Amino acid sequence: MTFDTQQKRVHQRVDALLQAQISDLDEHAPRLKNAMQYALLMGGKRMRPFLVYAVGEALGVSESDLDAPALAIECIHAYSLVHDDLPAMDDDDLRRGHPTCHIQFDEANAILAGDALQTLAFDIVVNYPLSDFANQQRIELVRILSQASGYDGMCGGQGIDLQSTNTLISQQQLEQLHSKKTGALIIAAAKMAATLSTSVSDESKALLSQYAKTIGLAFQVQDDILDVVGDSKTLGKPQGSDQEQNKSTYPALLGLEGAQAYLAQLHQEALQALTALPYNTQVLKSFTDFVIHRNH
Repeated sequence: MTFDTQQKRVHQRVDALLQAQISDLDEHAPRLKNAMQYALLMGGKRMRPFLVYAVGEALGVSESDLDAPALAIECIHAYSLVHDDLPAMDDDDLRRGHPTCHIQFDEANAILAGDALQTLAFDIVVNYPLSDFANQQRIELVRILSQASGYDGMCGGQGIDLQSTNTLISQQQLEQLHSKKTGALIIAAAKMAATLSTSVSDESKALLSQYAKTIGLAFQVQDDILDVVGDSKTLGKPQGSDQEQNKSTYPALLGLEGAQAYLAQLHQEALQALTALPYNTQVLKSFTDFVIHRNH
């Protein structure tokens, strides 16, 4: 099976299962429900769920046990994008080639949709059907996801991002920002999948976390590069928006060529981490290449 075929299969599976989650909600607040569905299903690469399934597959975890963390982490990601796009944050009108949630609906329902998607993520982790072994790991799954989502993870990274706008920061500070804002959920995807394995060693867990950390950073570096060299139609969002808002980015700090060289370095570091793992990591290697070479 080619990587593109695997990616399409994961995308279809995740979309169908997310749609089922929304469809199961009753109709007491239909506009909010529609806003949640819009935020979840208007597109996206499903990169974090793909990583959950890819790591889990390498470790011999059943696909049905991986559904819960895959869906939960995508709900958190979707909520973060809805809130990031709000006028009080990045004030974006376009996401994935579509009007952002607050433009399509309204600001109040976009805020509520983000809130509801966040809580839906934890509802999935707590209540989604799991095997006996996986069922015993629910508290650990909640711990990983909550830490990656909150002050110590994604939200904290967004806070650093806000206070760093219009400010010159160091590469170390920029990496701290993105290790939390973008990297924390990517690391959580690998950790949650590994938690559901009955036989993975602590050493392999550490290597997987290091791999995910490197991939998370590479994803952001490429994102920053695409903001400079991409086009709005391909990106699905305004090209140059980071520059316009005077955001801290790798091209701004290192120059475009320096950022591209750093991306190549991260690519090799990620592959080295995979080479050290005693598993079939071909899918993860293909995923690494996808992250590095994507154009949107």
